[in-house]
Amino acid sequence: MSEAQLDLQSALAQRGALLEGHFRLSSGRHSDRFVQKFRILEDPALLEPVSQMIAARFRDAKPTVVVGAAVGGILLAYEVARQLGTKAIFVEKENGVPVLRRGFALSPSDRVLVVEDVVTTGLSVREVLGVVRHSGADVAGIGVVVARAEQSFDNAQDDKIPVYALLNLPIVSYDAAECPQCRAGEAVTDPGSRRA
Repeated sequence: MSEAQLDLQSALAQRGALLEGHFRLSSGRHSDRFVQKFRILEDPALLEPVSQMIAARFRDAKPTVVVGAAVGGILLAYEVARQLGTKAIFVEKENGVPVLRRGFALSPSDRVLVVEDVVTTGLSVREVLGVVRHSGADVAGIGVVVARAEQSFDNAQDDKIPVYALLNLPIVSYDAAECPQCRAGEAVTDPGSRRA
């Protein structure tokens, strides 16, 4: 299935992945909309074409490994790597610090494609980039399924990393102290998966 054939926003809506309400995001910010990424990840019939599109965009960059962040990035990294014919690994937290565990390693000869399912503040991507850079590996690019806001992931580096998002879905979020729904007394739901 090509990018032209997949209307990702419609596919997400059909699967109940675009939620409305009052949500505390994994970043701690609040929003009236939420993208439930596991509606993408649970369905191989959707995950495969999504991964194919990310892989196609970065194939010419010749990545040697695809890296995602636990938990959601594990499945996406695996499927994108399968499409590219490379290996997939993931970054997870150990004592609150993002690291490679389980014998995973990167070397300076690696070209890493970082993948992420849904990006709000970009914190998970920046954490993965930090681990990749610490290993000395080169960053080939960043592939994102849904970008909730325009992001810069270069982390104050001089280089510019190619970033590709399948769906740009601007969604307003607020610091909890400035959230209009909190001020109105609306109960907040906490559907996120990453906690510090």
